[in-house]
Amino acid sequence: MDDVLVVGGSFAGLSAALQLGRARRKVSVLDTGLNRNRYADSAHNVLGHDGVPPGDILAAARRQLEAYPTVRLIEGRASTVSGQPDDFTITTETGDSFAARRLILSYGITDEMPPIPGFAEAWGKTVIHCPFCHGYEAGPRWGLLYSTPMSLHAPALYGDWTEDITLILDGNAIPDAERNKLQRRGVKIHDGKLAAVHQDNGHMSGVSLEDGTKVELDALYAHPRNHPSADLHEQLGLETDTTPTGTMVVVGERQATSREGVFAAGDLTTPMHSVTSAAYAGSMAAMGAQQSMLL
Repeated sequence: MDDVLVVGGSFAGLSAALQLGRARRKVSVLDTGLNRNRYADSAHNVLGHDGVPPGDILAAARRQLEAYPTVRLIEGRASTVSGQPDDFTITTETGDSFAARRLILSYGITDEMPPIPGFAEAWGKTVIHCPFCHGYEAGPRWGLLYSTPMSLHAPALYGDWTEDITLILDGNAIPDAERNKLQRRGVKIHDGKLAAVHQDNGHMSGVSLEDGTKVELDALYAHPRNHPSADLHEQLGLETDTTPTGTMVVVGERQATSREGVFAAGDLTTPMHSVTSAAYAGSMAAMGAQQSMLL
């Protein structure tokens, strides 16, 4: 039996495994290899690794974890979970079974791509969700695809990077007061629905709307719906919360969930998605799990 079983081996999960391995705890990481940011050419705001492809960072982390004899990295997708503290069991889709005293859920989220030509092909490259992650490299012509009322606050933030901002309302209505405020900022507004993203190997040149309008853009900020990449949190009955784009698992001190012995980290637990925050949360979850085994 492991001390801790980590479900999800991206930045949060591997950070947790490193923390636990250095504490000489027996830990297994169950991973599908489908990290959410695998579509991005590079990761940013990662100290010492700025501009490095995320897959390269993860590969280096896996190699470093091989130095710790109590850490196992296992390829597989978790299917079912049962048990209680000191006696949890997870079974994979292929029927393999793993037991552990504690669980860390770090399987992240999956983005739901809309059926718009070119959108998925450019996702993570020039159709992006975070200016802090990719804004420095984006060209000067920015678009924002409206998704929730929170979208109306984004142009003020984007002004640190560019003065050329186009808001595509995608058929949604906004209050006249908000429209006037945005226009005073110099934001160009199109009411029509997005029909296509014009891109070549992920690098966009613009978009088309259903009414035939074409807008030249270098980057399009979008926040598609997402959902957790597995349903173990549902099987465990964990408390969740609704975000503007999906569902997150509620965590407290040191990433503890609402169920004793179960911790969670990464994109699964916050609407603020980044490599650095995921790594931090993974380390905190490991500390929480370790501390809980001392009591």
